Amino acid sequence: MKRSPITIRGAERLRAELKRLKSEDRPTVIKAIAEARGHGDLSENAEYHAAREQQGFIEGRINEIEQRLGNNEIIDVSKLPQTGRVVFGVTVELEGRDDGARVTYQIVGADEADIRQGLIAITSPIARALVGKEEGDIVDVQAPGGVRSYEIVKVRYE
Repeated sequence: MKRSPITIRGAERLRAELKRLKSEDRPTVIKAIAEARGHGDLSENAEYHAAREQQGFIEGRINEIEQRLGNNEIIDVSKLPQTGRVVFGVTVELEGRDDGARVTYQIVGADEADIRQGLIAITSPIARALVGKEEGDIVDVQAPGGVRSYEIVKVRYE
C-alpha cells in the first residue's frame, strides 16, 4: 500500500482523536453497555443496542486512525528547502487575476483536507495546478464555474 503524506499538525490531530477515543469514549460506552445489561432483557433494550452501535463506531474509528497513522509519511514542512516552489505542505497565497481577491491555502494530505480551514488536498485540482510552480507564476485552475486564473503571491514553509 502506498504511503500517504501528512503534515505534522495533521498527524497530531489524528493522535489526539485516537487518544480521546481510547481514554474517554471507549470507557464511557463500555460503562453504558454494562448499565444497559443491568436493565434485564437485552432483546428489547434500546439503550443496550444504541450503546453497542456506538461501540462499533468507536472501534471502527480507532482502527481507521491507527491504519492511517501507520500508513502516513509525516512531512515537516519547516525542514523543506525554502525554494519558493510549491510543494506538499506549503501555504500558498494567491491573488485572483480577474477580481484581485486573495485566498490562502495550505496543501495537505487527503486525510486532513478541510476547505473551511484553508486546507486543500494535494490531489485537488487547484493543488495539482500549483505544485511545481513558484512565486510570481500565473496558474489556471479548472473550477466548477470555469477556468480561474491566479498569481502565486507568496509561498510559506510553516
